Amino acid sequence: MSIATTITEAVTSRRSIRTFLDKPVDLETLTRVMDKARWAASGCNYQPWEASIVTGQPLKDLQAKMIAEGPKAAEYDWAAPGTEEAYKKRLDAVSAGMFGAMGIARDDGAGRMAAMARNTTSFDAPAVLFVYFPRLMKEPQWSDVGMWLQTVALLLREEGLDSCFQEYMAIFANTIRDFLGLDHERYMFFCGMAIGYRDPDAPLNNFERQRLPLEEHVKFIGFE
Repeated sequence: MSIATTITEAVTSRRSIRTFLDKPVDLETLTRVMDKARWAASGCNYQPWEASIVTGQPLKDLQAKMIAEGPKAAEYDWAAPGTEEAYKKRLDAVSAGMFGAMGIARDDGAGRMAAMARNTTSFDAPAVLFVYFPRLMKEPQWSDVGMWLQTVALLLREEGLDSCFQEYMAIFANTIRDFLGLDHERYMFFCGMAIGYRDPDAPLNNFERQRLPLEEHVKFIGFE
């Protein structure tokens, strides 16, 4: 994938990548991205985000540990919007595109479970960003962490890199905290982010995504 040279290119070319090239990501590039991302918006300048980026054998060791220990109850509920029909339709649409790109039928439960399990190894991305923050942080600070993560994703596109946000990792929160040496009582584990170079030919990286028309999201009031 080419480097994004404008903010518009970074925004419109960013997508969740689930097939990565077997190509390492160098420390200098990641350091440059993360150093710039420090300037993301932060209410009251709390800068609540904390993270570890893991690669190489340590990453393989952590992934093996997650597989061996298995998932537990998630740190938080990311699926609640699916109880309302309008949001469920959006989830169903992206799921149909994703599983269709992999050639997995709707009634193939085993195939779907196997595909979802690839989250555990972050789709074989060469590096993974693990994000956490003190539990005293509340909803406004969670929003700040989201803005920081979006900033990281866009800066990665500027470097020709891609990513996939992984809230799924919250089901391995205890395993990840133990591996990173984090205090369970103090730290909320938030998400992972797979980082690497996309395979531009993989169908899973190219299925059509849907976005609602602008007028369904935004109202303009008081303009002539």
